[in-house]
Amino acid sequence: MATIAWQPDVARPLADMSKLREPEFRNTPITPERYFSKEWADREWEKLWTRTWQIAGMVAQLPNRGDWLTADFGPETILCVRGDDGEVRAFYNVCQHRGMPVVSGEQGNARRLVCPYHGWAYDLAGKLRTVPDEADFLQGSPCGRLNLVEIPCELWAGFVWINMDPNAVPLRTYLGPIVPQIETYPMEKMVRTHWVTIEGNFNWKLVQDNFNESYHVPFVHPQTKFVMEYSHHYCQFDLYPEGHARMFMPGAGPTRQLQGGENETLAYLAEELAFWGLDPEQFRGGKTREIRAALQKAKREKGAEKGFDFSTYRDEQLTDHWHYTIFPNLSFSLKPDGNIWLRARPHERDPEKCYFDMWYLTLFPEGTERYYSQSMAEWVDLSVPAPHVQGKAGEVSCGPGIDQDVAIWEAQQRGLKSRGYRRDYLAWQERRVRYFHENLEKWLAD
Repeated sequence: MATIAWQPDVARPLADMSKLREPEFRNTPITPERYFSKEWADREWEKLWTRTWQIAGMVAQLPNRGDWLTADFGPETILCVRGDDGEVRAFYNVCQHRGMPVVSGEQGNARRLVCPYHGWAYDLAGKLRTVPDEADFLQGSPCGRLNLVEIPCELWAGFVWINMDPNAVPLRTYLGPIVPQIETYPMEKMVRTHWVTIEGNFNWKLVQDNFNESYHVPFVHPQTKFVMEYSHHYCQFDLYPEGHARMFMPGAGPTRQLQGGENETLAYLAEELAFWGLDPEQFRGGKTREIRAALQKAKREKGAEKGFDFSTYRDEQLTDHWHYTIFPNLSFSLKPDGNIWLRARPHERDPEKCYFDMWYLTLFPEGTERYYSQSMAEWVDLSVPAPHVQGKAGEVSCGPGIDQDVAIWEAQQRGLKSRGYRRDYLAWQERRVRYFHENLEKWLAD
């Protein structure tokens, strides 16, 4: 059953921004076959995906007894359900009779979990209660014996987490010291306002590689030069022993490398400045680099009257991009009024395909149902549930910024198979990519 790993009402200390010591790197080649080899994918499934903590859905999807959701992961579908006792449990979504999925769809509510094929009925704790013609089984009644197979499940930060390893370490142990940092954000109050899944013709690791470095930002996202500092000289990168990583990237102002661009910077930030009572015109005449400090001050002074509680945030969190990559495949890009959540999942058959999920979680001001998200630069509505938009890469949108990333990966997948590509040659600022692959290799060798 689910362990509730976080009590949201306790006092939270400020996030630790201390720079960590760099780990030792082996500098082994990031061999290209890992992006297309079926043998690599099979090893990843057995040694990585079935042993790491993954997110199945939102706790908010399971408010009542009998509420359930499903999560597709590789060849498996996991069923999470809130029981009669209020606990959330996770099971393989497969009837013990002849392998039929017990439920179909993304979410629903049921008094019992009844297989649609032969009517075997399980209670909300996964125990088989009734079967048709129970006396006809020569080997004895299956009731109470052939139950749904349960897997570890925990609730944390507003998410339902699952692990297919029955001997998995607790979630907090797995996540390590990033737990108290993410907990400075009121994650349990955020509402999923965007839910997009893309099936792409690229290996899942290309997604995680991308979000583990900012070297690509000025070329793939050229518009960002007006509103963030992407130079590695002014960003902070940290690598954790558990395999996770983080990046602090200053925001709310142009990169120091930019010459000119005043009009563009003020245009991009106009809505946010106006919301916090600042006049964009006061930052003309070479003053755009003063916006960051001014916004921090305004948010600190006016947060409560705007319906926000910023008391657990450092000033840097009010304007900057705090980005965490959780091994092996999760990314959190945290903002003061929300969170972009990004994930790649392995395809069930083809290592040159994957599923890419993008959620946006919006923190609505207290008492507000409609809000202009500073982070998403659009109006979002609390009263309208986020539809699950699904499609192929290029057919559906994750928003202009993430779409620019998605557009890269399919071409890169082809290039990695070229006879002309030998191996990686990484800059020091790309060491999070190196660290990710070295941790991947450790898991596969263990």
